[in-house]
Amino acid sequence: MDPIIAATHADPYPYYAQLRDQGGLIFHEGLKMWVASSARAVAAVLAHPDCHVRPVAEPVPKAIAGGLAGKVFGQLMRMNEGERQRCPRSAIEPGLGLIDGDEVNALVAARLITPDVDGLYNAMFRGPVCVVAALLGFTPAQGRTISELTADFVACLSSLSVQAQLNAAQAAAEHLRGYFIELLDDPDNKSPLLTGIRERFAGDQETLIANLIGLFSQTFEATAGLIGNALLAVIRHPSLQQGCVDDLIAETQRFDPSVQNTRRFVAAPCETEGVRLHAGDVVLVLLASANRDPQLNDSPDVFRLDRPQRRSFTFGAGRHQCPGQLLALGIASATLREILAHQPAPERLAWEYRPSLNGRIPVFRDVA
Repeated sequence: MDPIIAATHADPYPYYAQLRDQGGLIFHEGLKMWVASSARAVAAVLAHPDCHVRPVAEPVPKAIAGGLAGKVFGQLMRMNEGERQRCPRSAIEPGLGLIDGDEVNALVAARLITPDVDGLYNAMFRGPVCVVAALLGFTPAQGRTISELTADFVACLSSLSVQAQLNAAQAAAEHLRGYFIELLDDPDNKSPLLTGIRERFAGDQETLIANLIGLFSQTFEATAGLIGNALLAVIRHPSLQQGCVDDLIAETQRFDPSVQNTRRFVAAPCETEGVRLHAGDVVLVLLASANRDPQLNDSPDVFRLDRPQRRSFTFGAGRHQCPGQLLALGIASATLREILAHQPAPERLAWEYRPSLNGRIPVFRDVA
């Protein structure tokens, strides 16, 4: 076991506890990087101005630097610091927090959800992107196509992707850009979300398009994993179906999050938690471990729907905290509610975690 393999291990949480016992911020000789595992260390690294989201010498991964996927990547607010991060965020974040929950519920309910494995896959991976697409003013047919393109595009965000997947991601970026050019030129678009974003955004159109594509990519796997892990919680503990689905989703994102870790790259010599970091150092930030730190939540290894003062790092913290947290939770709750209403047969389902270095995303299959 190591802190990266842990993300898709059957139960990584005892291992995370061992790491916390060794110290909140330690150097892992095998990975040649620092590992932040305690709530205090994770909070400190995420807040430190010299701990950046990308290496200074490689703002865009070399594997995609030559195409449009790389250009999109390089303009994403989540992959930048300073004004290149603040400008798109200040335009997009306010609107995401104002989306009507009833509208999200209606958009999810309008989709055909079936309890078989294909239906679960579509509900988890395709549905959330379709909801965001509808909120921006795309038609249902366009939303379905966009969800397929997003599935291809997110491959450019993973270092596990092979060349064929990276090629598909480049093509998907081109198509997604085309959809947004048409949407932004459409005088009949009545989306309050898109209208507000455009009114607040002060940058150029290409940066706006890149960050709207980023909304889809951030929605895709993280929300799928949240829905899937909540369904696993119900399969393991059927009595959870009797509780509030909103509470179930909220506790799942703390207890068994879809985003297990993230990374920070040290841009300049600095000190945090009594540890001296050097420019070029890499810090693996174990968000899921911090969520289970007793210093953050009482009885952290207990799944509690009624947990008071629930605290979590799943959506990040500080300047790079996910701006779409409320929307993601709303989509996940509405989707799980629809899935459970169709009464899936757990004895017919098996699952495995999607290959990933940081995500914990179950993919369901029929029992052979």
